[in-house]
Amino acid sequence: MKKYVSRFNYLTQDLPNLSHAQQTQMACQAGVNWIQYRCLNKSDEEMIPEIHEIASICDDWGATLILTNHYHLLDKVDAQGVHIEGMDADLSAIRDIISDEKTLGASATDLERILSLQQQGFADYVGYGPFAHTDTKPNDYPLLGFNAYRDLEKHPVTIPIIAVGGIQLNDAENLMQTGIAGIAVSGAVNNAIDPQAMLKAFYQKIY
Repeated sequence: MKKYVSRFNYLTQDLPNLSHAQQTQMACQAGVNWIQYRCLNKSDEEMIPEIHEIASICDDWGATLILTNHYHLLDKVDAQGVHIEGMDADLSAIRDIISDEKTLGASATDLERILSLQQQGFADYVGYGPFAHTDTKPNDYPLLGFNAYRDLEKHPVTIPIIAVGGIQLNDAENLMQTGIAGIAVSGAVNNAIDPQAMLKAFYQKIY
């Protein structure tokens, strides 16, 4: 069953001055319809009420809510799916747990991984990166740049690809012109002087 995947994904962050719920409200008001809740520093007991609050905001605005990694919480909260960052995760087992009704995203850092995920058939879309340097999710993977996304057209890639990692406003239009399904942003928005204005600027570039 083919799932809807938005052209513009916004990832919340653990920020000292803005809660995940506040980030969600800000993003939805700016027109974002796909929120990925990415919380790395709280227990399940702390996250569940927060996710309830975020889900309510998303419901009010008609936005899709995706949890990062915490698929075990999907039966306790109203979210539409999960994105698994771990490269070694058992996506088959996770799909069995969450059912085909939920959206399942997976991460890839090279073409071989994308083609493997596509062949396995468990993931609905792939977050492909890092496009450029990012401090949001430090890693040692090679930076892909525009060419890696352009090269996808040379291969039998049919699964939706979302570019992620260090994407700035000036990159958005060129990335979308490579034929990918969409882009995901976090730091470029949350580190901006006016995050909501930056969200709107991204939205206009993508749509």
